[in-house]
Amino acid sequence: MSPSFKSPPRLGDLGGSLNINKPLKIHKRGEIRLAEQTFFYGVGRRKTSTARVRIVPGTGQITIDGKTLEERFPQKERRRDILMPFQIIDAQNKFDAAVQVLGGGVTGQAQAIRHGIARAFVAMDEKLKPALRKAGLLTRDPRAKERKKYGLKRARKAPQYTKR
Repeated sequence: MSPSFKSPPRLGDLGGSLNINKPLKIHKRGEIRLAEQTFFYGVGRRKTSTARVRIVPGTGQITIDGKTLEERFPQKERRRDILMPFQIIDAQNKFDAAVQVLGGGVTGQAQAIRHGIARAFVAMDEKLKPALRKAGLLTRDPRAKERKKYGLKRARKAPQYTKR
């Protein structure tokens, strides 16, 4: 018996109305067209979190890992972070977003999603880039946890000095 061969994975179903069962073809940077619809793609990162975002024209529904925005992020501050790109370009309730987020904590994930949504909007329309850039949404925040060094307790905290 020979081992069964599995085809390479596809991007899969990210929830909501974005069901993908066909191979994808990328037409221009960030734009993916299927037979029934076109959506725009952006990847956002923050700390150790990575968010893959797809936006399509719709009613404003945001699905994160198969859950609604309110279920996934009950804190107002995190929801405000995620919705910021929509507010800046005045597109509330005009686009649906399907998000797959991996790694990190709540704040890092929310800011990675914000970064991915902003990048997807730029893939959709280059004219939105100055407004999103001015708000600081297209710049990846490089701050991350500093590594621990040998001889120290943490990244920079040294053991107490004893004179004798």
